[in-house]
Amino acid sequence: MRRVLLRGLVPASAVVLVIGMAPAAEEFVTRHWRQPLPPQGPPPSRFTPLEASLQPESCGACHPVQHADWRTSIHAASMGPGVAGQLREMLDKDPRSALDCQNCHAPLFEQRPFIPKDGALVANPAFEPTLRPKGIPCAGCHVRGHERFGPPRRDGTTASAAPRETLPHHGVTRTPAFLTSEFCRGCHQFTDDGFALNGKLLENTYREWAASRFAAARVQCQDCHMPDRRHLWRGIHDAEMVRSGITVKLDAPPGDAVIGTLSVTSTGVGHAFPTYVTPRVVLRGELVDREGQAVSGSRQETVIARDVTLDLGAELSDTRLLPGETAVLEYRRRPGVSGVRARFTVVVYPDWFYTRFFEALLRQGAGRGAAEITEALAATRRSSFTIFSKDVALD
Repeated sequence: MRRVLLRGLVPASAVVLVIGMAPAAEEFVTRHWRQPLPPQGPPPSRFTPLEASLQPESCGACHPVQHADWRTSIHAASMGPGVAGQLREMLDKDPRSALDCQNCHAPLFEQRPFIPKDGALVANPAFEPTLRPKGIPCAGCHVRGHERFGPPRRDGTTASAAPRETLPHHGVTRTPAFLTSEFCRGCHQFTDDGFALNGKLLENTYREWAASRFAAARVQCQDCHMPDRRHLWRGIHDAEMVRSGITVKLDAPPGDAVIGTLSVTSTGVGHAFPTYVTPRVVLRGELVDREGQAVSGSRQETVIARDVTLDLGAELSDTRLLPGETAVLEYRRRPGVSGVRARFTVVVYPDWFYTRFFEALLRQGAGRGAAEITEALAATRRSSFTIFSKDVALD
């Protein structure tokens, strides 16, 4: 079984699919995310060490709220133990693919241990080993050539209030592109020639959004995943975020026979739910005894997921919900014994694929990354949560 860095199977690059974005903003996004990112180069001579630093902690000295948010985010964890453990072996055996993975997981030139030169890979003289584990740091989105970039002010203005040479790090270049879904596209949309299964790209989030009513209403990725400009990027791992995007209904009148209809409708998710192949959402009905233990053989489930083989060789099923679609569990059971009740739940497994993949990887031998893969496996086993649960009494 090969190693699988699911979000790094192809180099990230711009997809020419624009939803009403101004040409200048599209040009900026294409230039800003051209991969691999170029080196920052030497900082301006007047920069202090704090201004010249690419470390997120340095940014946090003046932007503490944004830094505190980022530290809790999946962007900060994009080079976590599951990715880092796989890259340990990949950097030796397939370094070019490993560096392609970093285009999204650790995008800065200064995070790359090797760079191409004369047809080979050589040590990167600008490599900052302590920066690489920081995943997608502030500079990944906001710094190019030591120049800072960001969104317009909240009032929509972009001009500097003072001469830029008098401002810390020469101020910031402001562009509306930071507020568009296209800004997120490079890492959240494979190109047409990217990895696909059953005729569908493995990473297709931007196009799912582009085809939805949310794009038509100009609801951008940032509106949901960065509310009030918070650097949180909450998603499938966050119970409240999941609850805010779906509507759960249960119709199960009490009776001597359990007849229940449990449904989940994607009402507030601007792309497929879930958008990727790693999560699984399960609608479950079962009988439980007086101690709350499940009665053997009574469980029925409806699964919402894109299920693929561990080697990414085939798609087994795709029951994900597009915006507005509904999944239904029809539960039919006659208890047969007294003292039981029906329990209906909706359970989210954000890392369903990774749990099984890391288990298999450790069985076959994870090499020098074994300790990190073991740590990542433990985290995946802890990540599930229940977003709905209701017991129905039986007469």
